[in-house]
Amino acid sequence: MKRGLVIGKFMPLHKGHIALINFAAQQCDEVIVSMSVTTSDSIDGALRFSWIQEIFQHEARIKPAMVEDNFDDETLPLPARTKIWASFIKKRFPPIDLIFSSEEYGEPFAKNLGAQHITFDRVRKEFPVSASQIRKHPFQYWSFIPEKVQPYFVKKICFYGPESTGKSSAAKQMAEKYKTTFVPEVARELISANDFGLETIIAIGNAHYDRIQEKLKTANKILFCDTDAITTQIYSHHYLSEVPSILYELEKKITYDQYFLFDIDVPWIEDGLRDLGHMRKEMFLIFKKALDKRGINYILVSGKGQERENTITKVVDAMLL
Repeated sequence: MKRGLVIGKFMPLHKGHIALINFAAQQCDEVIVSMSVTTSDSIDGALRFSWIQEIFQHEARIKPAMVEDNFDDETLPLPARTKIWASFIKKRFPPIDLIFSSEEYGEPFAKNLGAQHITFDRVRKEFPVSASQIRKHPFQYWSFIPEKVQPYFVKKICFYGPESTGKSSAAKQMAEKYKTTFVPEVARELISANDFGLETIIAIGNAHYDRIQEKLKTANKILFCDTDAITTQIYSHHYLSEVPSILYELEKKITYDQYFLFDIDVPWIEDGLRDLGHMRKEMFLIFKKALDKRGINYILVSGKGQERENTITKVVDAMLL
C-alpha cells in the first residue's frame, strides 16, 4: 500500500486544497488529510473538519483526521520545526510514503519523515489564492471558495423595525439588485391574524432560524433578512405579554453583520394583518431600544424610496470590497 499525507489548517478549505488532496489521491492507495486545530483558530475546528468530511465523503481513499496542534514551535527554523512534526506524525499515523504540499515546508518535512515529497502547484499558477487571502477578502476570491464553505462567509443583513416600514419590499429589491436571495417575514406564512398563542410564536422563531440556514446555502455573498428573533420577541411580548425562552436562545444563534433600522416616515398601509398603526412611534422606540440595550450598531433607513435605497447600497457595496 502506498500512503500519502496532506497537512494543513484548511482555514478555510478552498479549491486549491481540494485539488491538492485529489492530486494526492490519484497517486496513493490512501491519503491521510491531517487538519491541525488550536484554541485560537479564527474559524472553528469542528466546522472546518466538517467541510473536509462532506466534500470527500464519497472518496474512500481519502481519510480526514483532526489533530490538536500542541507540539509545534514556531521560534525554530523550518528544518527543526518539521522534525517535531515528523515525530508527531510517526506516533499518530501509520507509515507515510509520500508528502504532498505546495509549501516550503514540504522538502524538510518529507526528509525528516523518511518520505518522498511531491510538489503541487508550488507557484500557485492554477490556484492563485491562499487561505489568509480568503479570510481577509473572501468576496475577492469567491470563485475559489467551495459551495460548502461559502455560507460561512456570507454577510447577513437584517432589515429591522416595526410594521409597515418597507422592510419586505426592500429585502426583495436588494436581493434582486445584488443577485442573491433573501429571507422573507416567515411569520406571515404561519399566521393570518394576530390571534395566536405561544406555540405559534415559537414555531415562527424556529421557522425563521431554519429559513436563514436554508437560504445561506444559496446566497451570493449577501443574505438580506426581513426581521429577526428580536422582532419575534417584541411581538410575543406585545400580543402575549410573555416571551418564551427559546426566542432568546434563537437570537444567540444568529449574528448579523449589519442592522438597518427602518423609520416610520412612510405611510402606514393596511393589509389585514397589521393593527398597530395607532402606535407607530411607540413601537419604533421599542424596536430601537431593543438594539440599544444589546449594544447593536445600526443604520437608520429613512426618507423616500431612492434615498432609502442609497443608504442601504452604500453600506452593502462597502461590505463587498
